[in-house]
Amino acid sequence: MDLKRMGNQTVVFANPPVILASHSVVGPKEGQGPLRKTFSKVWKDQLHGEKSWEVAETKMLQEAMQGAIDQVGFPKEQIDFMLAGDLLNQIISASFAARQMALPFIGLYGACSTMALSMAVGSMLLDGGFARNVLVGVSSHHDTAERQYRFPTEQGTQRAMSAQWTVTGAGSLLIGKNGTGPRITSATIGRVVDYAESDVNNMGAAMAPGVADTILNHLNDLQRKPEDYDLIVSGDLGAVGLGLAAELLKKSGLDMGTKFTDCGVMIFDASQDVHAGGSGCGCSSVVFAGDIMQRIKIGELKRVLLVGSGALHSPTSSLQGESIPGIGHAVVIEA
Repeated sequence: MDLKRMGNQTVVFANPPVILASHSVVGPKEGQGPLRKTFSKVWKDQLHGEKSWEVAETKMLQEAMQGAIDQVGFPKEQIDFMLAGDLLNQIISASFAARQMALPFIGLYGACSTMALSMAVGSMLLDGGFARNVLVGVSSHHDTAERQYRFPTEQGTQRAMSAQWTVTGAGSLLIGKNGTGPRITSATIGRVVDYAESDVNNMGAAMAPGVADTILNHLNDLQRKPEDYDLIVSGDLGAVGLGLAAELLKKSGLDMGTKFTDCGVMIFDASQDVHAGGSGCGCSSVVFAGDIMQRIKIGELKRVLLVGSGALHSPTSSLQGESIPGIGHAVVIEA
């Protein structure tokens, strides 16, 4: 069998998997942002009638994944694997949603890069002949993430201007071996990069080097330039991290131009007081499943590079004085 690997870190799919359906569910703040019309469902409040934020996040992910299934019109038994993850300890939102979905489950953790990572791994399963259809989904919730990583929101702690607002949202894709829709043509698996950033209120700075490294390797592996893409979007560096990543790439001789943006920049506007922008693995999942998928379907975007960005730390590692390693995983989606 021919090796599908190209260059240092990229795999090119011989039979590119097809995105058959997408579904996104967001919280009220996200539903007030500039992408409000692109989401499948907007919750009226953060709890959605549940007893805790954590239970609500599980319900949100479950709703997003079921929403993708409902679009395709074939039985759930034709889905061979469910790939999902979130930000909470032991990825409990994904695991508890999988308990309800009753599908063979592969739990993944890449922090905010989990959506791109899930798309990459799912595509490998499909192109490798190990599955007919896979369901991928990712979630985050502002209040669950704040409680775990920083301070409970009830405490009213002052947020640094470099801090990002964890998105309450869940996005899901149903990806198939055959069918009609945008195709995932290649994936670049990132390396862990650590520039010794230790400020948990500046995730963008911690993740930017990993994203820049993945973009450089992706373009080198495929012998491409930024101009070969209609959109290169990270998720989620926020405004601070996006600027740093662009600066790092420029120092490497790569001018990203105007096509380089970030899901955390796209999902909120300046009036919403989110400081550096959105974050959380739900951010890139709902922006991609909503806005970007719609723009691909209407022909506005022909080739997109989605680069998920992850800060691979924990509350324990931060308390022990560890720096924050960053990573970027990339997938190419073509109309």
